[in-house]
This record gives sequence, C-alpha cells and structure tokens, in this order.
Amino acid sequence: MTTPFDVVLWAVLPYVVLAVFIGGTVWRYRYDKFGWTTRSSQLHESRLLRIGSPLFHYGLLFVVGGHVLGLVVPKWLTEMFGVTESNYHEVSLGMGTFAGCAALAGLLVLLWRRLRTHAVRGATSRSDLFTYTALTATICLGLWTTIVDNGVRGPYDYRDTIGPWFRGIFLLQPHPELMAHAPLDYRMHALLGVALFALWPFSRLVHAFSAPLHYLFRPYVVYRSRSGDRVGTRQSPRGWQRL
Repeated sequence: MTTPFDVVLWAVLPYVVLAVFIGGTVWRYRYDKFGWTTRSSQLHESRLLRIGSPLFHYGLLFVVGGHVLGLVVPKWLTEMFGVTESNYHEVSLGMGTFAGCAALAGLLVLLWRRLRTHAVRGATSRSDLFTYTALTATICLGLWTTIVDNGVRGPYDYRDTIGPWFRGIFLLQPHPELMAHAPLDYRMHALLGVALFALWPFSRLVHAFSAPLHYLFRPYVVYRSRSGDRVGTRQSPRGWQRL
C-alpha cells in the first residue's frame, strides 16, 4: 500500500530536486562564474592529492557508469543481447564492489589530506562539509547495498523496481509504489543521491560540467630542443643589432 508520504517522497521530491538542480546550475553559471571552480589546493599539498584524486574520480566514473547501466538501460534490452540475470548480477557485484571501494578509498585519502594540511583545512567551506558528508554516506550505503543485498543476502533485482521508478520520473510517469516496497537501504541510498543533486549547484561539484575533455582532442604542443645554454637555435642578437 502506498501512503501519501510515499507519494511526496518518491513522486514529488524528485521533481523539486530537478528544478533546484537545473535552476541552481543556471543561476550559478550566470552570476557566479568566478566561483565555478574546484578551488584547487594542489599548491598546498600534492603527494596525497596525486594518490587520492585519481582513485576517487576514476572510481566514481565507473560507479556512475554502473548506475546508468542499471537504472537507465531496461532489463529486456540487456537480455536481448544475451546477458542473463545471473551474468548481470555477477558483473554488477564484482565491478560495483571494485569501483565503490576505489572511490571510497580515494575520498578517504582526500579527506585525510584536508584534515592534516592546515592550509587545505582552512580553505574548507561550509558547503564542502555538507558535500563531503553526503558523498561519504552515499558511497558507503551504495557499497552496503552492493555487498550485502546483492552478495551476502542474495541478489535483489533492482531493475524490476528502482530502475522503472527512475525512468518513470523522466517520462513524467512516476510510480512511487515501486520505491515504497524496495529495501530500506536502497531507499536511503536513493534519498542520499537526491540530496547530492540538490547540493550540486551550490558546491564545488559543478566543476564536473567543466571537465577539460577538449584536452583529448587539442593539437600537440611542439617543444624545440635546447642548444647549449640557449633556447632555440638562432644566435642571440646584440642589443644594438637592427631587427
């Protein structure tokens, strides 16, 4: 049975958060372009950053990819390509655990770096605290659902409940009853994800929209070899030599 609270939570709240996410992002871009940055602290400390940042970002990239595959791609489509439920479950459990652990390890390294480096700790804003708390809780609960619900307790096929609910939000056909009967840890994980999207426009997470993808396609930078103690091969002109 679906209660009015379930309707508010799973059919109304997602649209409110979508409005905040889109409207807040547009507002941030128009009125706070100078604040549209990660506020890099690499100058203060780089050793731990070189370890934690790739772990976190690449792990999170695979986590997002897994969520897209599980929530956006319908179950019948993967079955059409010969992927059985057992195969999908094994890949989801293995890759999900690996990606989640990598993202969590990278995040913990970055948090330790922020705590132990005075300059980085001093540059931490209030929105950073909310963002790091929500990120840590979301990743930890996601790992719990992957390892416990899909591993220890046996597979839970969220593609029959949570996936259709997620797609229904964007198709303007919400089905709150699907989420109302999902396991509690999955519902908590979804609510934390919703909270992250609400925080997104007002935190440093907006830098994800400015990822330097053009670096992959820009032309090579040409460097000329150094000749002796001079750069280039042309003889240095004298001060009075006519150009």
